[in-house]
Amino acid sequence: MAKKRLTRESPVEERAPEIIGILEGTYPDANGALKFTNPLEMLISTILSAQCTDERVNMVTQGPKGLFAKYRKPEDYLKVPESELAADIRPTGFFNQKTKSIRGACARIVEQYGGTVPNAMADLVTLPGVARKTANIVLGNSYGTVEGIAVDTHVRRVSQRLGFTQQKDPDKVEQDLMRIVPREKWFTFTYVLIEHGRAICKAPTPRCEICPVTALCPASRV
Repeated sequence: MAKKRLTRESPVEERAPEIIGILEGTYPDANGALKFTNPLEMLISTILSAQCTDERVNMVTQGPKGLFAKYRKPEDYLKVPESELAADIRPTGFFNQKTKSIRGACARIVEQYGGTVPNAMADLVTLPGVARKTANIVLGNSYGTVEGIAVDTHVRRVSQRLGFTQQKDPDKVEQDLMRIVPREKWFTFTYVLIEHGRAICKAPTPRCEICPVTALCPASRV
């Protein structure tokens, strides 16, 4: 029997496996770009990455004069004046809010978790400034634990255009993706979608004419 020809009008359950396979083949080396050596650094980097490129975050955190050379433990972020920490992370943008999130998270880590970044989703999301996206990134990269799919702006946009979800709330987008994407691919496919969003499925103008899944994408302009 001939294989059924899939189109952008095909049900998402039928299109999704082929889309996933094509995108995985297009971005075989997709992975996180944030540099870290321990769970605390991963947590801080992820908080800083909001509305900021990973490259800029790495510029702020790395090197002999970088953030991670100055702040090595959760207590270190609490010892300095708030204004000093804000100045140290200023290049990442939204530094006042990020300062409050970092200090709040570190205070709870010290008070409730003995100075160690927790390794469970239920605990991580109790930290100020930490929602499921950040928790998923920390768990997957630092502890090798995969409990979901990290939904950032790229993941949400690409998923919506592909017809994988019609939701706007990141947690609801995540739930839709978890039903479509095989569990063993949850961690890696996050970065595949991010790469695709950066390279081709851009906001506001996607490059549909060179997209490898344009024939299967309901939002394609080709």
